[in-house]
Amino acid sequence: MTEPEIRDLAPDDIDALIALYEHLNPGDPPPGAEAVQAVFAQPGLRHFGLFAQGRLTATCNLAVIPNLTRGGQPYGVIENVVTHAARRGQGHGQDVIAHALTQAWAAGCYKVVLTTSRRDPAVWAFYERCGFDGGHKRAFVIRRP
Repeated sequence: MTEPEIRDLAPDDIDALIALYEHLNPGDPPPGAEAVQAVFAQPGLRHFGLFAQGRLTATCNLAVIPNLTRGGQPYGVIENVVTHAARRGQGHGQDVIAHALTQAWAAGCYKVVLTTSRRDPAVWAFYERCGFDGGHKRAFVIRRP
């Protein structure tokens, strides 16, 4: 059995990525080709994928945000964390998040923020095992009406 590989995703990986996102938000409509191109062209936004046995198994993205506080150090935001439902509990999600954190620290980020809409304490415990502190800050969200 080969070791999982983690790498930046490319436009060629989009079909596998969209299929994996079905395990995050079932029923979401897939983005159009123009939206995909626009997202992948964003500077400071990276999509990471963990491939196990040649298949995209886990992913997250990292946005590095320029900043004028903290001495001008940027900060990171991790979003869209998902592992294929059949592969959960094998460490793939933790591995892809650890990779994203390594990249954030290499980019000079002074902190990384991750939010989740999941209310499941097991999900919160997962993020805490990844090193996040759920009691450090409070997030407020507003959605477009």
